[in-house]
Amino acid sequence: MSDLDLDELRDELAEFAQPEKKSGRSPREERIIAGFEEIQRFVEKHGHPPQHGEDKDIFERLYAVRLDRLRALEECRSLLAPLDRQGLLAGAEPTVAEPVETMDDDELLAELEGAAGAADITDLRHVRTAADKRAADEIADRTACEEFDTFKPLFEQVKKDLASGARQTRRFQTMAEIKKGEFFIVGGQIAYVAEVGDEFMTEYERRDSRLRVIYDNGTESDVLLRSLQRALHRDLAGRRITDPTAGPLFGDKLEDGDIESGTIYVLRSLSNHPFVAEHRELVHKIGVTGGKVAARIANAANDATYLLADVEVIATYKLADINRTKLESIFHRIFAPAQLDLTIQDRFGHPVHPREWFLVPLYVIDEAVKRIQDGSITDVVYDPSKAKLVTRN
Repeated sequence: MSDLDLDELRDELAEFAQPEKKSGRSPREERIIAGFEEIQRFVEKHGHPPQHGEDKDIFERLYAVRLDRLRALEECRSLLAPLDRQGLLAGAEPTVAEPVETMDDDELLAELEGAAGAADITDLRHVRTAADKRAADEIADRTACEEFDTFKPLFEQVKKDLASGARQTRRFQTMAEIKKGEFFIVGGQIAYVAEVGDEFMTEYERRDSRLRVIYDNGTESDVLLRSLQRALHRDLAGRRITDPTAGPLFGDKLEDGDIESGTIYVLRSLSNHPFVAEHRELVHKIGVTGGKVAARIANAANDATYLLADVEVIATYKLADINRTKLESIFHRIFAPAQLDLTIQDRFGHPVHPREWFLVPLYVIDEAVKRIQDGSITDVVYDPSKAKLVTRN
């Protein structure tokens, strides 16, 4: 509450003013009392003060937050003390489920607002705050992402990384985690922060930015950073998706999944497919094997993974003490923006979408291998427009 001046709070609460009652109390005081009486009715019905916790009913958690706010304001405590027959204001030190600094002024005010009028805790009007309405409006304003084909490979790779363990999900914590290039799970969808606009200050001197967020259902939104932050805090299933962690690719001790020695190989397809033939110098398959590369590709002409055509090995890199899954995940993440989007027919006439081919020059692959060896690979991404590895923002 340190960043919310009481005078501002007083002014904001005036917006919710209702006709002053004959008691002589101000509309603001009446609404604070009404909110407190709802908490008292909850205690009478359930036999305990409202508590925080993801296992609690949403209305109980709402009342718990509201009680924390009332306890925190001296003015509210003084007003409510004569009515506090249950000793709620003298309770234990409040524990706020959502850090105060992550809540904007509308949310703080809404928690104190109460709902003078209806007393039933099942009345959903008590839950839909002004901030909730803004968030709902922003979700409703999502539009179809016309460039989704550009972003689709990123989402597919993230899902593969999650399945393989290369990426993890973590409970979202702070606003600083929302950066360009980061992935989140919110509202049951994977969200990708594609762009972060210039920072500006709100009327309450709080930092904010406008984001371009792409969702894995093919939509996008022009949402405020703080709105995404609120959505992640309020969503019990909201998560941050970590960056791929390569772990120790090279070392002096083998672990589960490691191979004592191996080879990174780069293949070029000899397919007569029109697109492949036209871009043959750029279409490459990157893989890792612990055996002989020749044995790996011996049946390429009959394998849809190899575009049902013979291949030629154009580069190999010998490595030792490698975690194969993690290494392949790194390559696929780095070159995901250049993943080949091609459909071919297998031997039975069924459509196949090979996903391990990339439109990348050989010299860029060579640089990526060197960066893997010196550990700097995590600092770069591949920019197809420039055909080079560039530093991550």
